[in-house]
Amino acid sequence: MLSCTAPYKQMIKNYEQRDQDSIPQYSDLYFWAAHPNKLDPSDSVPQPLKISHRIDTTVDVFFIHPTTYTDDKKPFGYSAPINNNDLNAKTDYTTILFQASAFNHIGQIFAPRYRQANLQSYFPTNANDSAAAIAAFDLAYNDIKTAFIYYLKHHNYGKPIVIAAHSQGTTHGKRLLKEFFDQTPLQKQLVAAYLIGLPVTVSEFTNLKACTNPTQTGCMISWRTYKAGYTPPLIQAESFKAIVTNPLTWDDSKPNADRTINKGGVLLKFNKIVPSVASANIQGNILWTPKPKFFGNIFYTTNNYHVADINLYYLNIRENVAARVNAFKKP
Repeated sequence: MLSCTAPYKQMIKNYEQRDQDSIPQYSDLYFWAAHPNKLDPSDSVPQPLKISHRIDTTVDVFFIHPTTYTDDKKPFGYSAPINNNDLNAKTDYTTILFQASAFNHIGQIFAPRYRQANLQSYFPTNANDSAAAIAAFDLAYNDIKTAFIYYLKHHNYGKPIVIAAHSQGTTHGKRLLKEFFDQTPLQKQLVAAYLIGLPVTVSEFTNLKACTNPTQTGCMISWRTYKAGYTPPLIQAESFKAIVTNPLTWDDSKPNADRTINKGGVLLKFNKIVPSVASANIQGNILWTPKPKFFGNIFYTTNNYHVADINLYYLNIRENVAARVNAFKKP
């Protein structure tokens, strides 16, 4: 029988305290969904790409995951706990595996766990709901900000940074860019910011602007994907102009692209690449594609392709972020 030594007792005490406080301590790898110092799903590579996979450790990717606390009954209230194993597993084997991994060839991925706001925070029905939602988003952003400061102090060492985010991650990514990059010295380290799934207005920032060509750096990329012909009423009512990047051409002068130049999406089966799965055509504030082309798409009946914003263009994203990193490094 193992003796309970003093260091072991202290370790147990530390973990019990962590669970009691439920406050992230980013010196502890437990509080990172992805981190270069541990093996996690962001390290995964689709089988067809493994033979050519190389990691560039001279670049960092700070990835902010989308909402995985989606239960509309809000069992934990408006803010998710950070130490719920089921919720963390859901995060790790959905967004970290299928989205963060799209960036794993160009840099080391840092993706903090955070006390995310429940999905219903985006749809308040009264003043009390609105106040609770705002508080939940503020709590979530404070965690991400704390994680980013820890990352800067302990891991970055002046390396180029890619910011990548989807959905709620983009909500917080915009705040992070405003506070840490827009009109600050850190802007010089920004390769690009991929703020996907929620709108980013063209006037959102003072110095940071939309990327207009495939190798531009220090700029932002954004899109929201829907079935061709469909624009949700909420978006029809938008009075602002949003940044919409074509994830197949990456070029403002080429707003439309056929599916034939789509190198491949990664859908339900991570190790299977589906070429020519979707086209990309800019329409107003959003991106349209006809119904994605893959085996079994007869059962894919939604008009909203939000959850697949990254998956549909997975290989083209990998190719583009590599091109921007290469351009950034050129003297």
